[in-house]
Amino acid sequence: ASLFQLFNTSIPFGIMWYLMLKSLSVSYALTLLLAVPTALFLVRLFIFQHDAGHGSFFQSKKANDWVGTLIGILTLTPYSYWQRTHAIHHATSGNLDKRGFGDIDTLTVAEYRSLSPSLKLRYRLYRHPLTMFIVGPFIQFVFKHRFPYNIPFSWKVEWRSVIYNNLGLLAIGILAANTIGLKAFLLVQVPISYLACSLGAWLFYIQHQYENTYWERNDKWDYFDASVRGSSYYVLPKILQWFTGSIGLHHIHHYNSRIPNYRLQKCYNENPEFQAVTRLSLWSSLKCIRLSLWDENRKKLVGFRDLSTAA
Repeated sequence: ASLFQLFNTSIPFGIMWYLMLKSLSVSYALTLLLAVPTALFLVRLFIFQHDAGHGSFFQSKKANDWVGTLIGILTLTPYSYWQRTHAIHHATSGNLDKRGFGDIDTLTVAEYRSLSPSLKLRYRLYRHPLTMFIVGPFIQFVFKHRFPYNIPFSWKVEWRSVIYNNLGLLAIGILAANTIGLKAFLLVQVPISYLACSLGAWLFYIQHQYENTYWERNDKWDYFDASVRGSSYYVLPKILQWFTGSIGLHHIHHYNSRIPNYRLQKCYNENPEFQAVTRLSLWSSLKCIRLSLWDENRKKLVGFRDLSTAA
């Protein structure tokens, strides 16, 4: 199943990339239009990298690591660096006392109120939709992933993956410059990467940032509740579920990350305990954009406009 997924995604991705290149001689508007499905194929490839990082894409660790590393060049994501920070995310998701690695910065109402005016403004700018979904993802993947300054230098394997990822990108750049030309390459690849980064950031956001999500202090934190209550079931149209590798069934993935993407739906259908969870549709998920703070008293995420009614 994994090999079939690689073929049914990487080959169409390559074909779409080639069509975008050819469309440059027709109209750049057409190129940008073709970037949408091409970016969706890249998002799907990222899901394979994601599964490989969890050891669930192939049975072989070596196969997972090789595929994850190679796809990581396309997704601008150093494999081992992402793998470790994402593992921390899984181990600490929903734990108020273990925030900071592999998650979206989320303050409590009390923490926000204690900030100076300048730090409040900084947090508001960080949580603004333009930063969260338009500007921030591109900066994260294109620039921060080249030098992730917030990880310790003692993480030698992770830093090595950053170097390999950068060298892979450099090699592609040199190859492009000596074949199709660097300008043509960037005109095709930049919109693909931009859209894929923003789509990926949105998926990661909506899977944990919704009103009745789960946050608890360490002494009350529970793994099952953090998985099933703190991760949404993002109900997408079947075509989008395919492109996103069923990652919308995020509560099941967080409960057991060794379940590959192609078995998540089956797991949901056969286990009633996974069906009574928070379901978000495309429409209802848009209402979550304004949520920015965790209200510890009311046990829900609230927006800045709700501060006047927060205890």
